[in-house]
Amino acid sequence: MKIALIGASGFVGTAILKEAATRGHAVTAIVRNPDKVEKLPGVTAVKADVADADALAKAIAGHDVVVSAFNGGWGDPDIYNKHLDGSKAIIAAAGQAKTRLIMIGGAGSLEVAPGAQLVDSPEFPAEWKAGALAARDALAAIREEKELDWSFVSPAIHLTPGEKTGVYRLGGDQPVFDAKGESGISSGDLAAAIVDEAETPKHSRRRFTLGY
Repeated sequence: MKIALIGASGFVGTAILKEAATRGHAVTAIVRNPDKVEKLPGVTAVKADVADADALAKAIAGHDVVVSAFNGGWGDPDIYNKHLDGSKAIIAAAGQAKTRLIMIGGAGSLEVAPGAQLVDSPEFPAEWKAGALAARDALAAIREEKELDWSFVSPAIHLTPGEKTGVYRLGGDQPVFDAKGESGISSGDLAAAIVDEAETPKHSRRRFTLGY
């Protein structure tokens, strides 16, 4: 496949890049700094500004699918606006290019009780809240799309660095908990699930999550 990967040099993006390249896909890594993209077979780094929907649409045109691992920048005091505005520009670009979009958001919008989302719970870390709220609003925005073929991925509550095991479970709008009541996934397994979705779409116009 021809995959356009936005945010290919970040924590999640790097894992997706390796997984897609290992499977033999041609990946266009769309980043702010091409020098930060790992040199892998089949990977081409392209510099682009996600805030410019028109330019981004041209960069992703002709690809089978766009995977967005875009992040507005943890620690940035304006992360809410940067993440939401960037996400909306990516959605608009995918629409212009008529390309399928898989967008990665946080776990904050997952439902931990009827009518209650994780980001609204008192235990949710304050330092992550603005970014999580932006990701929740990005999910709301993509759900308004009438023609775009999209999927939205919310990782498990605890996303940690780690290799692919291939042993995990998929879910929908609620977190996937293990026998100990924990919701966790490695970056390797998250990447595998996303590339699986790119290869064989099972969640068209839906959000999904995963965990052990």
